[in-house]
Amino acid sequence: MVLNKFILALSITFCLVAAAHAEPDLSAPQALAAAQAGKLVLIDIRTPAEWRETGVAPGAGRVDFYRGPGVLVPYLLQQVKGDRNAPIALICRTGNRTTHAQKFLQGIGFTQVYNVKEGMKGSAAGPGWLKRGLPVAPCAAC
Repeated sequence: MVLNKFILALSITFCLVAAAHAEPDLSAPQALAAAQAGKLVLIDIRTPAEWRETGVAPGAGRVDFYRGPGVLVPYLLQQVKGDRNAPIALICRTGNRTTHAQKFLQGIGFTQVYNVKEGMKGSAAGPGWLKRGLPVAPCAAC
């Protein structure tokens, strides 16, 4: 009986901890709607060559993930005026970079980091921003 209660308590605790550390995802249309409504800041973490190739979501911030945390973190803090609790959605090509960036940012205290896991070009998470026909703005000067 005591063992069963212990196992139940342990299971509940595990579920609560897992939920608290959930890595929230957004579909591309959800990210677009939330960004347009001013509910979050959308950040494209692809490379300048990728931005030039496909364009970027209108109004999205841009920072090259490969420039490292020394560039990424100050840029994000600037975009959210230093508020690590501000909602941020990250998008890349297929959701791989955003998954890594999301975990890193959560680990250093950003509390609302959303992953547009299908990315611009699509992945197992969905068809992607481009195939969905969502708007893009050219980025010729990137």
